[in-house]
Amino acid sequence: MTKAENLSSRPIDHLTRCGAPDAAALLIGDRVTTFAELDAGVGRLASWLLDQAGGPGERVASWSAKTRLACLMPLAAARAGLIHVPVNPLLKGAQVAHILSDSGAKLLVTNGARAEMLGDGLPGECVVQDIKIGEEVIDSGGRGLPLSIAEPDDLAAILYTSGSTGRPKGVMLSHANLWLGAESVASYLKIAPQDRVLAVLPLSFDYGQNQLLSSWYAGAAVAPLDYLTARDVVKAVARHRATTLAGVPPLWVQLVEAEWPAETAAHLTRLTNSGGALTPSLIDAMRATFPKAAIYPMYGLTEAFRSTYLDPKFVADHPTSMGRAIPHAEILVCRPDGTITADEEPGELVHCGPLVAKGYWRDEERTAQRFKPAPRASEYGGMAVWSGDTVRRDANHLLYFVGRDDAMIKTAGNRVSPTEIEDVAVASGLIYEAVAFGVPDARLGAAITLIVRGKDGVADEEGLAAYLRQNLPNFMQPQAIEWRGALPRNPNGKLDRVAIAADWTKEPMA
Repeated sequence: MTKAENLSSRPIDHLTRCGAPDAAALLIGDRVTTFAELDAGVGRLASWLLDQAGGPGERVASWSAKTRLACLMPLAAARAGLIHVPVNPLLKGAQVAHILSDSGAKLLVTNGARAEMLGDGLPGECVVQDIKIGEEVIDSGGRGLPLSIAEPDDLAAILYTSGSTGRPKGVMLSHANLWLGAESVASYLKIAPQDRVLAVLPLSFDYGQNQLLSSWYAGAAVAPLDYLTARDVVKAVARHRATTLAGVPPLWVQLVEAEWPAETAAHLTRLTNSGGALTPSLIDAMRATFPKAAIYPMYGLTEAFRSTYLDPKFVADHPTSMGRAIPHAEILVCRPDGTITADEEPGELVHCGPLVAKGYWRDEERTAQRFKPAPRASEYGGMAVWSGDTVRRDANHLLYFVGRDDAMIKTAGNRVSPTEIEDVAVASGLIYEAVAFGVPDARLGAAITLIVRGKDGVADEEGLAAYLRQNLPNFMQPQAIEWRGALPRNPNGKLDRVAIAADWTKEPMA
């Protein structure tokens, strides 16, 4: 029996029974949903979803702000034997249409304005239902479905993440992936029933969704928040007396610059970071702003949820470390031949264990590139995620990030595909070619720069900028666009991305 086989998990919708029935589970506006009400609402929503989708195993998508329905969807779909596809509310119509088509979604739950954004892009087999109807179902008082009896390996969700070669790819997550991920985070963060978690990350992100799941696993309450400014977060912390807040580096920059009444900042006892590394100066500012809060820097990737965290007791002396493996994760640093590196020897981070996803939805080629057999040294065996990230391990077994092999741009906590930006830019019809890349930025982590070659020597700057605003979400918008008369190429005739990125600050070429 392998180490993974010694672990046990339950269907993810069983989280509705983890808290005391009369304890708060969800805080939205002035409405408090107890665990008993959560369980009943999930059952009713599950019954409705199953009827709308046509049968177990179908994919059902949700595309909305952090409404009550959006929060219940991961559990309701699972209870119905369906597969949930949460869609980032910041995406535009063309990107959402791709996700719906690629996943084969039979149902999309959204509002009228978002449905109109899809236009002719809505796949013919996908039915749209207004989110208001789903909310009415939750409150209907009708009889809902009982707890599910799903197997640990049954598929529960598909989370779409950007890929370096273009369109988003769907990461397949099982009930065990989600349950053990919730248990792991609740364990190392020491979440307790009296905690209140302010959920500001998008629910379409792995950790954004886990804010719900890990809190409910611990019997704690979650307060979802769609914020516009740092001030909105300050007010929400005060309103809900939030003890826990997860963010990404650009948000922390805004929060430490905001005005925090001492009594409001004192509510926060736990801060977690993902989506990019915290700088030592930012950590110092966070410690000064939130003196009672323990800081948990973390590293992860959607294909394996989360890999490492840095224990707060190490943050002051090792602020640049990624920490050590989270519970249920085995993290190995490997040479190209799969052997384990020595201390301080750089190698590829390989994630093994039950948090490893089931691969990419209907994409055997890309699955084979990232999901490979675990190194022989693994205690878990099976398939592992070979991250492509280079790290090193010190004598204390703390890990440090060295570099990333792929071309992904990590900006404002999002992984952005340069190819996806380039494809949209070329689709404008205003340019022949485009190259996108990231440059270091103190607030964003990386700022997107786009170099383009216009048609017939024309630089329609306003036209291209307007097209990108219309067809790309805000976090994918270039911070700078430069027009060139020609772009360097390598001996194979392909655009020389390295030379273009290195030369981007120079004057446009004639």
